[in-house]
Amino acid sequence: MEPACAALEFPVSTYYAAKKREREPSLRDSRDEWLKDQIMRVWEDRRKGRRVYGARKVWRQLRRESIEVARCTVERLMKELGIAGAAAARKKPRTTVPDTSGGRPVDLLERDFTAPAPNRRWIVDITYVDTACGFAYTAFVTDLFSRKIVGWQVADHLRADLALDALEMAIFARHDHIGGDVVHHSDRGGNTPRSATPSGWKTSARSARLAAKENPTIRPPPRQ
Repeated sequence: MEPACAALEFPVSTYYAAKKREREPSLRDSRDEWLKDQIMRVWEDRRKGRRVYGARKVWRQLRRESIEVARCTVERLMKELGIAGAAAARKKPRTTVPDTSGGRPVDLLERDFTAPAPNRRWIVDITYVDTACGFAYTAFVTDLFSRKIVGWQVADHLRADLALDALEMAIFARHDHIGGDVVHHSDRGGNTPRSATPSGWKTSARSARLAAKENPTIRPPPRQ
């Protein structure tokens, strides 16, 4: 064995220590195996655990039975055992909620998601990411010609301002190249404008006025 370990540049003592651990488990490994049996007993108990207890309740039950163990140890061993407490499924948000309060805008794209040139057709969509602090929502405006994101916005809500702020960024970024024939399109969600031309961006007075200030070819809507 020594020549093999020397060829592999592997300490001989480490090899024999590993073989010894296989024959004689360490005190920690022996205690972990015993604790796993106790954890499974509590977790599967028909009157207590009922296979719904999480690490906190299993740990408290073990403490009531005078079994001294750290909560983090219970969490680690339950993970190794592949068991967990029952938890309600987290409800995923709907980013597209049809707006039934008003009429449905006309689909100016007619389901044709191509563009002959840049800044002719924009589409907006909203997605979300589940983070440790809750859901983060992102709205982005994409140019259908280059498939490049020309405007985006991140927020912790799904209000209409999220999509409108992304549209504002797109207008600000492309204001030197926007003509009167660009079409802005989105789905049927109540928090995004469906389909509009520059002169029809009346759902976002701020966006239209900003565009009109930067580009005289875009007419802002009248103030309410």
